[in-house]
Amino acid sequence: MSMKRLMTSVMAGGLALMMTVPAQARDFRLGLITPPPHRWTQAAEAFAEDVKQKSGGEHSIAVFPSQQLGNEAQMVQQLQTGALDMAFLTVAEISNRVPDFGALYAPYLVDNIDQAAALLKSEAATDLLNQLPSEAGLVGVGYGMAGLRQVMSRDTLEGPSDLEGKKLRITPFEPIRDFYKATGAAPTPMPLPAVYDALANGQIDAIDMDFDSILIFKFYDRSDKMLISNHMMFPMVGVVSGRVWKDLSKEDRKLLQTSMRAQLDAVIDHFQALEKKQEEELRGLDITIHEATREDFADAIAEWEGIWSEKAPSLPKLRKAVAEIKGS
Repeated sequence: MSMKRLMTSVMAGGLALMMTVPAQARDFRLGLITPPPHRWTQAAEAFAEDVKQKSGGEHSIAVFPSQQLGNEAQMVQQLQTGALDMAFLTVAEISNRVPDFGALYAPYLVDNIDQAAALLKSEAATDLLNQLPSEAGLVGVGYGMAGLRQVMSRDTLEGPSDLEGKKLRITPFEPIRDFYKATGAAPTPMPLPAVYDALANGQIDAIDMDFDSILIFKFYDRSDKMLISNHMMFPMVGVVSGRVWKDLSKEDRKLLQTSMRAQLDAVIDHFQALEKKQEEELRGLDITIHEATREDFADAIAEWEGIWSEKAPSLPKLRKAVAEIKGS
């Protein structure tokens, strides 16, 4: 074979090889704060597997749980610069940057887990996501959630008055901080993996938590007084970096949106299906349980409303959506 024909053959073979390698193949990274056993982390792993399969291996997503990439504030900064591609974030952190999202944490916005699930899938809630690109540099894909919030304490806990002066662990964001300050508690931000030891050594007196996490991490071993209040829902939002999003093809955007939203919906369905069963499981343990209602928290709710009615203008729209859900 002549040198010319050899070079032509090599170039043709190289071109053919290049054509078989996807030009837009990406290795994405997704961060979140929950540890591996948590349902959010499991959903992130399922999302990664689904994208890998549907892209024929073209794309991969590495999942970093347990704050491996930093806390949520740090991950948002990474998303804004494009250093991080995606995240599952508590709406808590989003509300620190876009206060209107605080409306989703209005005390007793919903009465039960079924209403919470329906609200997060409603147009009123999804419309909030439209604020994220301009306000936070993020693209909101959809919502997940954890269960409704309860209170557990190392000490007597018969009602809101027993929270007075208690160091109570919260997720670090303003709407829940303002709610517990209104009860007289001392809200104490703390990452989830640190909670068990903090209860054990007396660093905190009580926690704001959902049934699922209480059972998974056995917080009842260290705080055996429980107030079932269902006082607040706890949404999560799946986001993509705006910088990353703008460089994706339409096909890749559709793939990521469809796959992530399916997993987020599955998270909502998971908590909706298990909430009552988990409550029954906790009631069967050797712990002291009392119950509280909207009326028991009336003063704290009124104070919260005084702060957030102007900061979260979407609140009336969400309340209207809940009324429609109740009436359907």
